[in-house]
Amino acid sequence: MIDLTLLDLALVYGLILLCAALVRLRGGEVGGLLIAALRMGLQLFLVGYVLHLIFAFESALPVLLVLLLMGAMAVHTVAGRIKERMPHFYKVVGSAMLVGCGGGTIYFCVLVIGPDPWYNPRYLIPLAGMIIGNAMTGASLAAERLSEEIRSRRDEIETALCLGATAREASLPAVRSAFNAALIPSINAMAAMGIVFLPGMMTGQILSGTEPMIAVKYQIAIMCVITGSVAVTSFLILQQGCRGYFSPHEQLVLPERAD
Repeated sequence: MIDLTLLDLALVYGLILLCAALVRLRGGEVGGLLIAALRMGLQLFLVGYVLHLIFAFESALPVLLVLLLMGAMAVHTVAGRIKERMPHFYKVVGSAMLVGCGGGTIYFCVLVIGPDPWYNPRYLIPLAGMIIGNAMTGASLAAERLSEEIRSRRDEIETALCLGATAREASLPAVRSAFNAALIPSINAMAAMGIVFLPGMMTGQILSGTEPMIAVKYQIAIMCVITGSVAVTSFLILQQGCRGYFSPHEQLVLPERAD
């Protein structure tokens, strides 16, 4: 595989400067763009160094600690993305991502790929990262859309409750809309994959010398696992999160909006 020197990286960062110049030309702020580009480089170099150390260990503990840290940072990122957090946000999203992403990762790595040992970081960490990253997007969409749907359908929900519907029945349209929204990115990615674009995992494997058909099979497998993990994570967030909007007596209780 062709290695990239620091000079090569400096050349590609020139495109970031070009992007900043175009933003500036249109009167925009370039600070966020430049900081994000620098953070990306520093964070990835740090991750590369950490992975280099972890690969040298022959123990499951550091691998599992890295996965837990990745999950915690994902929940924190979801919290920063949405405007209004549902009741018990961290408990709901954290547990949903643990089950959805953790279950998907174990299913794929242990039952499908079967690396030896099962905690082989060369497989477990990159695959878990892809699963968590995509589930994070689904979790953000599910949590934010649920909040918006509950508020916009407030009169409809309260009317249904007054007519004898349970909280689950009254909130079902809101939950259904939020669940569909959470799955849209994964569905669109699968529909366009191979025709509109070549996905990152497949491209990376081909660049590293993997036979194209092997790369294709890995990409199909990881997309199925990603979609399943997004669905499970979003489903659990909506099931648990929706209950937080209702009192024990099944009355709609909306949290105050943050100023």
